[in-house]
Amino acid sequence: MALNLGFVVGILGVVILSHAAYSTVQYRGLLKIMEEEFSGPPLNVVVELLLGLVLCMWAALTVPGTFLSIHPHSEENRIVSLPANLDFMIFNHRARVFPVEMDMKLKH
Repeated sequence: MALNLGFVVGILGVVILSHAAYSTVQYRGLLKIMEEEFSGPPLNVVVELLLGLVLCMWAALTVPGTFLSIHPHSEENRIVSLPANLDFMIFNHRARVFPVEMDMKLKH
């Protein structure tokens, strides 16, 4: 199983974010023992958070792949063409109870 670079970077970003959260909880516990007030996380935790954020954002933008065309006459558009197996297409559903033309007027 080959993992591409974006996926590995994403996992590394999540691990770094998890470590920053653990470090913050540990730091707050240490402050409670020393009876000091929490004014914010230490600088190394903030740097870890920013690094993990950048890595996760980079992985989220690179892992999904290429964008497909949304134009209806495009060759790579999969939705316009019918599937090869028509057994799963169901046209007998609850919409048949509605009239084809709805001639309803709004009442004010």
